[in-house]
Amino acid sequence: MITNTTETSTPTTEDLRGRAPTPPSNPADWRAWIDFGLAWSKASYRGTDWAGSDWAGSGSAATRTSFPLRMSAYQEDTPGARWKELYDATWPAYSSWYASQGFSARPSLAECRAQLSRHMPELVPTWERLVKLSGNDTVAARLLTMWNMPSFACGCSQAVLPGQDPLLVRNYDYDLDLFEGVIASTNWSGKRKVIGTSDLLWGLLDGMNEDGLVVSLTFGGRSDVGEGFGIPLVVRYLLETCADVEAAIAALDGLPIAQSYNLTLADTSGAHATVFVTPGEPIAVSDLTVATNHRLDEVERPEHARRLNSLPRQEHLTRLLDEGTARHRLVEAFLDEPLRAEQYTIGFGTLYTAAYRPAAGAVTYRWPGQTWVRTFDDQDDTRQVTLAGR
Repeated sequence: MITNTTETSTPTTEDLRGRAPTPPSNPADWRAWIDFGLAWSKASYRGTDWAGSDWAGSGSAATRTSFPLRMSAYQEDTPGARWKELYDATWPAYSSWYASQGFSARPSLAECRAQLSRHMPELVPTWERLVKLSGNDTVAARLLTMWNMPSFACGCSQAVLPGQDPLLVRNYDYDLDLFEGVIASTNWSGKRKVIGTSDLLWGLLDGMNEDGLVVSLTFGGRSDVGEGFGIPLVVRYLLETCADVEAAIAALDGLPIAQSYNLTLADTSGAHATVFVTPGEPIAVSDLTVATNHRLDEVERPEHARRLNSLPRQEHLTRLLDEGTARHRLVEAFLDEPLRAEQYTIGFGTLYTAAYRPAAGAVTYRWPGQTWVRTFDDQDDTRQVTLAGR
């Protein structure tokens, strides 16, 4: 039974960007891997103010600066010690963010549990294990359902080369301080291995499963927020329960999602789709192979799209695919402008490029001058990355 807990107070954090971090001496120490400046608890949460700054062009004349990033990877078939270490390292920051509008603004535990049980019953056993690992913290239990959370938004570009050996490449553009920097390889259901980039403790920003399905998200351009689940849990759900694109589209149909996103899907049968999801509306399924930060190929909010440089990025990717760009050249293109963003000081920088090959069961993380390949069964490891930007 879940018991009450004292609400976590706002932690004191120090912004470590620009300082050369010391590599962790203990590979099991998440606190050494994830700088405590995740910054959910800092003065402002820039991720929700995506329409308020001219991100795409800001700081072009500024001096380039180095920003350290630790990437950590773990493999754990059943939620246990590794996940608990991640939780312990990040929970003060996450709980502060979750309470940023007051705990009363968030739904009750009973509502959260009911919605998860109704819409994603397959995830309930894992959710219960995670809640137990949290010490039966009621706030953690609510957040982990990702039902009606505080809003957030990211940038991102992605493209897929479909076929029986599909390639999905994406850039994740976001605030460095709000990034876990974790790659999770799991088999939590006992039925299907999943690997992807972690967010919100057990959600995923992108990932693939051993059946050959790959899923990645980009922000969909609308600032509307409605009742529904946070998108990282939706990506986790698709990969945990679906073997192919057809099943993933069926799973999305009718699933309440709190904000607008483009989800690009591909599988090893050769199928692919980009699906636009938004609160209170039916899903829109397309055969687009490119997605940036507006609704599929329709710019609904030109000013917002301009600030995110969304249309030029989409046009650039479309041109590369139309020209038949070789696979390795396509991946390399994500490391340069206009796809790569470097405005790290205002929360809009490319944190990683990921190239998924589900047929090979491998994902390659890329940064300028650095490559890291991960598979479902690789042992825990870390990488130190230096991001250059403004």
